[in-house]
Amino acid sequence: MRHDLQSIVLNLYHNAPGFASRLQSAGLDPEKIRSIEDLTPLPVIRKDDLAEFQAAAPAFGGFLACPVGDLKRIFQSPGPIYDPESRVNDYWRWESALRAAGFNAGDVVLNAFGYHLTPAGAMFEEGLWAVGCAVIPGGVGNQEQQIQLLHDLNVTGYVGLPSYLKALLNRAEEMGLTLNLEKAFVTAEPLPPSLRAELNQHGVIVRQGYGTAECGNLGYECELENGWHLPEDALIQVCDINSGQPNPPGETGEIVVTLYNPDYALVRFGTGDLSAFDPEPCSCGRKTARLMGWQGRIGDAVKVRGMFLHPRQLDDLMNRFPDVVRWQVQISRQEHKDHLTLRVIPAPECDTATLPDRLVQTAREVIKFHLAVELLLDDSLPDSAPRIEDTRRWD
Repeated sequence: MRHDLQSIVLNLYHNAPGFASRLQSAGLDPEKIRSIEDLTPLPVIRKDDLAEFQAAAPAFGGFLACPVGDLKRIFQSPGPIYDPESRVNDYWRWESALRAAGFNAGDVVLNAFGYHLTPAGAMFEEGLWAVGCAVIPGGVGNQEQQIQLLHDLNVTGYVGLPSYLKALLNRAEEMGLTLNLEKAFVTAEPLPPSLRAELNQHGVIVRQGYGTAECGNLGYECELENGWHLPEDALIQVCDINSGQPNPPGETGEIVVTLYNPDYALVRFGTGDLSAFDPEPCSCGRKTARLMGWQGRIGDAVKVRGMFLHPRQLDDLMNRFPDVVRWQVQISRQEHKDHLTLRVIPAPECDTATLPDRLVQTAREVIKFHLAVELLLDDSLPDSAPRIEDTRRWD
């Protein structure tokens, strides 16, 4: 993709009516936009905004600047939000991150990200192909089959969640099989030092990246593992969460992204993730600025097992159960794995014998998460209890 912001803004303005409306509302002249600084008066938009825009103007909220049939793939993220992929190689731009992680042409790599509707599996497959790797489209599940494959083919590379890599390595030991995994690129959930150290003990060099379903690659580690280098093919700011204006280096704010994408107007998109720029140059020699890791989120959504879980999704789930008086989802973490527990107080007339199974099955269909159910038969959950209680620690 071209990195000429002015021509891209002009193309989007003339071909994406939703984006044109955003510029007009902000009083911006597309002819005068030449740098990211010229776009800072444009209010930040976030995932919830995208969902509303797309619901009002299906399917892409007026932000798509090409015919829908010209796209390569279309994905759906929770919201729902529809994410387009243009017909270009490595659309999500992960090649630079994977090369920094040590992946090379000729490597055979297990891709343990999902391929169904959400873009993670396809986006990393594209990046690995750009590097020249052979890709095994594994997704999550069928661990014994995947481990046998890793062993038989002498696979040396992995991309996916760090917690799933740990699960594979532990299961391989139980099966008595030796794996020759040497390198891993992980993202979509935190990588605490204790988990990285455990994976390193298995002989796997682990590098972490940062990105989103909408934006693709937004940062990656070098060999020094000290922050995330910004990719050169996206404009990334750290902005005040209230004003949307860029923060000085070292000050925590929301990661805000503008893509050099002539087909989809993702401009001044707020990821909801918090970080800060590291003002010091990295001794690895790369000249790009770095993000100082993940420092939390704004808003109500939380990331669980690499996927966002929003209270609105839970409302949709629980509205189907009028025989539940009150409820709360509790998120915990044991052995570097996230666990969801739905705590409910049933109504007196509720069939409590079948309720847990009904909740588990409906949750799989509606919010795409597996969860445990805890019945609270006393009045132990107050009305003021938050819908999501996150008890996880990342030490």
